[in-house]
Amino acid sequence: MSGQKTKLDAGTLAKALAAGLDKAVTEFPDCVADAARATSLDLADMPLIDGASEPWPPMSAAGRR
Repeated sequence: MSGQKTKLDAGTLAKALAAGLDKAVTEFPDCVADAARATSLDLADMPLIDGASEPWPPMSAAGRR
């Protein structure tokens, strides 16, 4: 990065670079930091999923008549 002070912490920077956002991090570091913050807030609002439940009724192989 061209010597700019950025709000990106080391973990967020590493994830952004791993995702191929090199150019975005270089040109718009504050936008990348804001997007990462918004994503983490959205994830915090999502309900936990136990992995066994399905969001739809269970399907049966035989139709009922």
